[in-house]
Amino acid sequence: MDSNQLISRFVDKVIQFDPITYSMDDKNYLVNVVLDLVGESELELDRPVDDTIIAAKDALLELATKNEKINELIAEQDILGAKLMDLVTPIPSHVNKRFWDLYAKDPEAALAYFYELSQANDYIKVAAIAKNIAYQVPTNYGDLEITINLSKPEKDPKQIALAKTMKQTGYPKCQLCMENEGYAGRVDFPARRNHRIVRFDLGKATWGFQYSPYAYFKEHSIFLDEKHEPMVINKKTFEDLLQIVGKFPGYFAGSNADLPIVGGSILTHEHYQGGRHDFPMAKAPISQTMHFVGFDDIQAGIVKWPMAVIRLNGKDPERLVDLAAKILTSWQKYSDDDAQILAKDTDGTPHHTVTPIARMRDDRYELDLVLRDNQTSNEFPDGIYHPHADVQHIKKENIGLIEVMGLAILPPRLKTEMAEVEKYLIDQPNEIAAYHQTWADEIKRENAVISEETVGTVVQNEVGKVFMRVLEDAGVYKQDAHGQDAFVKFIEQV
Repeated sequence: MDSNQLISRFVDKVIQFDPITYSMDDKNYLVNVVLDLVGESELELDRPVDDTIIAAKDALLELATKNEKINELIAEQDILGAKLMDLVTPIPSHVNKRFWDLYAKDPEAALAYFYELSQANDYIKVAAIAKNIAYQVPTNYGDLEITINLSKPEKDPKQIALAKTMKQTGYPKCQLCMENEGYAGRVDFPARRNHRIVRFDLGKATWGFQYSPYAYFKEHSIFLDEKHEPMVINKKTFEDLLQIVGKFPGYFAGSNADLPIVGGSILTHEHYQGGRHDFPMAKAPISQTMHFVGFDDIQAGIVKWPMAVIRLNGKDPERLVDLAAKILTSWQKYSDDDAQILAKDTDGTPHHTVTPIARMRDDRYELDLVLRDNQTSNEFPDGIYHPHADVQHIKKENIGLIEVMGLAILPPRLKTEMAEVEKYLIDQPNEIAAYHQTWADEIKRENAVISEETVGTVVQNEVGKVFMRVLEDAGVYKQDAHGQDAFVKFIEQV
């Protein structure tokens, strides 16, 4: 296919994509816009191009590279790709009007519109996400979900070097700011030209709703404050989360903790995550029913989960908020030397917060509060309630909201490293990493017979067991009798 045919095909699809914005009268205009972006030439692509707009966009990137409009750096490819897909993306005001017009009639239709748009305009990287390795592993706590994250492309060393030479503008302040909407991007900051945010009121503030470009689960969403302010867990957090699950049907909403070690990756901008996914923790049953004085209308209990989770369920969201705030306040000042629980450091630095998750369950509001403690010690300098050294060969990063709920987000290195572990287990020549050796030897001892047919399943199950241990390490109250008695002791004094 020659360049003129390719550009014509792409423009035709732009017009077909949004016939309200464009008509065939706009074709010459759009052709010239695309020519300006990808360059003018008579080049041909020596491969077939699928009949989709994203495939045409990818082919145009090849053309732009051949025309030397861009080079092969991933960041430059993404920047130009977003500019091309911006042509099929309605401007923010139109997206918002369409969303809320649909919402007035059917909230589910509004969510479907925005989700489909975000996929169709290549903001959600559907093809990249499909590369992820995902499976489930049965454990004592139900089926945990394992994902080896292969969707985000690794940065080119040339891109890293170039980014260091660039002047830092401080704009946008972070990747969650609303100023990202329509931002062209640069080699050290992601392209967001085709990015759109739905505005909505949360309490008395304006917030934004968007989808995650590299989603970890169905309709993986981000709810972000219009203002660039640090994350904090307080009574308003619980109010916000319960309002969100009431406003966005079928979605859960949760927040990372607001302290280092136990918090998420971005603590500088107030935001929540959500989506349409039933996580393993949400499926976990109550192991012990509890009662809070003065809250007879609230069903409560300890969840059977490797981390310390209190579940609250009730009809009245204000009552859940009041009880959750009381639990948080109690936890923030609670210490128990016998259980290695310490509210504050000697200098007054707080150690305690929660990871909260909200959902609707049979027309009732449900709120899970996961107790977090970010103490460190000489024995555990990375965190007492953080993955311990013997499991960090699999998972070393902070245990954030998504992992708390039972979905492991594991680094891409594990794809090749687990293949070498498999070879080792069936006595084939291998290059097993030294930090996997002790673990691999344990697998051999515990599995008398491992064949070429079964080794893949064996390793997957063992990775799942490690993730279970990761969550147990992060649990402030352990699953033995001593730990659970200490957990009940805390709840009874709330």
